[in-house]
Amino acid sequence: MKRRTGLLLGAAFVAGVAAAPVAGLLLHGMGFGPGLGITDAFAQSSGAAETYQMLNLFGDVFERVRADYVEPVKDRELVENALSGMLSGLDPHSAYMNPKSYADMQVQTRGEFGGLGIEVTEDGGLIKVISPIDGTPAARAGIKAGDLILALDGKSVEGITLNDAVDKMRGPPNSKITLTIKRDGVSKPLDVSMLREVIHIQVVRSHIEGDVGYIRLTQFNEESDSSIRAAIEQLKQQSGGHLKGYILDLRNNPGGLLDQAIAVSNDFLNQGEIVSTRARHPEDSQRWYAKSGGDLIGRLPLVVLINNGSASASEIVSGALQDDRRAVLLGTRSFGKGSVQTVIPLPGNGAIRLTTARYYTPSGRSIQGLGITPDVEVHESREAPPHFLPERESDLQHTITNSGGTTPSAPPRADLPPMAKAIPAKPPADWPAFDPAKPSTDFQLQQGVHLVDALATMKRAAAN
Repeated sequence: MKRRTGLLLGAAFVAGVAAAPVAGLLLHGMGFGPGLGITDAFAQSSGAAETYQMLNLFGDVFERVRADYVEPVKDRELVENALSGMLSGLDPHSAYMNPKSYADMQVQTRGEFGGLGIEVTEDGGLIKVISPIDGTPAARAGIKAGDLILALDGKSVEGITLNDAVDKMRGPPNSKITLTIKRDGVSKPLDVSMLREVIHIQVVRSHIEGDVGYIRLTQFNEESDSSIRAAIEQLKQQSGGHLKGYILDLRNNPGGLLDQAIAVSNDFLNQGEIVSTRARHPEDSQRWYAKSGGDLIGRLPLVVLINNGSASASEIVSGALQDDRRAVLLGTRSFGKGSVQTVIPLPGNGAIRLTTARYYTPSGRSIQGLGITPDVEVHESREAPPHFLPERESDLQHTITNSGGTTPSAPPRADLPPMAKAIPAKPPADWPAFDPAKPSTDFQLQQGVHLVDALATMKRAAAN
C-alpha cells in the first residue's frame, strides 16, 4: 500500500473539524445494554479476547441500527461514520476521507483543478464572489467582486452548501457552464457563460515594499517551493538587485506538505538541520538538513511574519529559520500544531489521514500545543479580533501531548538591532483600518519593513 507522509493542509483546524465525539448518550431501559452484549464485552479481560468481544459488540450495534433505525441507512454510510468516529476520536488531525474528500484533498495539494477561477464565499444563502483570479475564464467573462451567484446552469443555488456550489462550478476543462448573477446597480440578473479551464492556485504573491522584497505564501502545496523561487527571481529583476532584505509572510498559512516545508526552508538556509520527526517506532524517525548553497537571497536580512493562523508547515519553516538565527520572527504566537500526518490510500475507498509522528525544530523544541513565540511581538490591531473557531491547537479536543522536546521556546535574541525593542506591540490609536489592497495599512508588515531596514544597516556597519 503506497504511503505519503506530509503535513496536510490545515483545513481541519480552520473549519473546526476537530469536534469531539458525543459526550454522553441518553439510554432508555429497552434492552440496549445486555441486549447488545455491552455488559459481557466490558467484562472480558484485556487482550485478544476483549478485542474480539468489542468487534462482536460493533457487529451487534451495526445490525440493530440497520434493523430498527427510524429510516433505512446504507451500510456504507454506517461503516464510514464508524471509521470517522474511530479516527477523529484519536486527535484533531486524524480522519477518514471518503473517495470524494480524498479527491478534494489531492486537488488542494496539487494546486490545480478544472474550473472558472473564482474565489467565493457564502452570503445569506447565496454565493458571493470575493474575487476573480487574473487570467481565468471568470476574469475574462467580466465576473466582478461582490457579484452574487443566483443559479448554475439555470438551477438555483439557494439551499445548497458552499462546497456543493464549488463542486458544481468545477469540472473538466472545455466544459461549458452558465452563471446567473446579480450585480449591484444592474436591475436584471445577468447570464454569463464560459468554458472551464485548468486553474492554478496562486500560493505566492509578491511585491517590493520600499527597498524590501515582500513574499506572501498562503499554503504549502506542490507548487510552493517553485513559486517562492520564481518570486525571488522576479523581485531581484524588478529591483535591479538592490533590495535591502526580504519579508516572508506566513500569517494565516495553515500549512501543507512536509517536503515543501523542507524545500522552502532550504531556500533561505545554507546548512544545518531543518526539522526532525520522532515516530512510535524509532526506525521510522527522520532528520532533514539544508543543502549547501541553498540560500537564494544571499544572506540578506530576512523577517518572517507569523500569527495564530500560522500552523504546521509554517511552523516548521519559522522554527528552522529562528533556531538557525537566519530570520527574525515578528508577529504573534503561532498555532502550535507539532504533529505529522501520513495519508494512507484505501484502494477504491478513499484514504485515512493518521497522525504518525511529532516533529521538532533544529534545537529539539516540540511546539505541539505551544506554538512558536516571535522574536518581536507585534499585534495586527489594538483590539483582539473576535474568534469563533479554535484559535490554537491547545483549544482543540483530543490533542496529543507535547513530549520529548527541549526548552519550549527559543532563547532571547542578543543579535537584534536596538530599534527592535522600540517597535510598538500594537498600532497607535490613529492607525488606519486594515485594507488588503493597501500594504501601508498593514501594521505588522510595516514594522517588518522597519526591522529589515535596521538589520541591513547593522549588517553594513559590521562589515566596515
